[in-house]
Amino acid sequence: MAGLFISFEGGEGCGKSTQIRTLNESLQAAGHKVVQTREPGGTPLGEAIRNLLQHDEVGEGMSPEAELLLFTASRAQHARALIQPAIDAGQIVLCDRYLDSTSVYQGVARQIDPVSVDTINQFAIGQTLPDLTILIDLDPTVGMERVKARSGGKLDRMEQEAIEFFEAVRAGYLKAAAADPQRFLVVNGDQSIEAIQAEIWEAVEILLPTAH
Repeated sequence: MAGLFISFEGGEGCGKSTQIRTLNESLQAAGHKVVQTREPGGTPLGEAIRNLLQHDEVGEGMSPEAELLLFTASRAQHARALIQPAIDAGQIVLCDRYLDSTSVYQGVARQIDPVSVDTINQFAIGQTLPDLTILIDLDPTVGMERVKARSGGKLDRMEQEAIEFFEAVRAGYLKAAAADPQRFLVVNGDQSIEAIQAEIWEAVEILLPTAH
């Protein structure tokens, strides 16, 4: 029986990593086989692209179009080499970011033609679409304060963007969620970790029978 694919989205510092880890632990405790992964990344090729996008100095001055194609190149490999095989094996895949990040970060915040972004995104993912996308919504000012606190002020290439960039990201996410309410669960990221966890578990639990 096919598994389940859950993606997590949100701006910087929204708490995705904590919630993915907690959900992974809860699912495994309930007897489910879980694959936890991330984008860009998830495969050796994807992780190399991740380093190029976030940390390698050759990425400085990268054009928005090149950035878009690198993210989606990582995703194309990820969907085919890791995510879809895990779903086919009846496992639950938890992914930190997926296609919506590209739609929002490159399509909205970088102002690349959304039709082009959607076409490239769809080509990259093929038929591998999340069953549930959890959007943790948080004021970007609060999120960036968290990022700076945990990193000691050392920011990667994306985190160095102006606050207006992250405000555009937030608006883009909320618009995407409103356009596809059946797939998205929007969670207030300003709640306690436990409250967010409970809200996510309630939504995931409904879907679990398909993952046995």
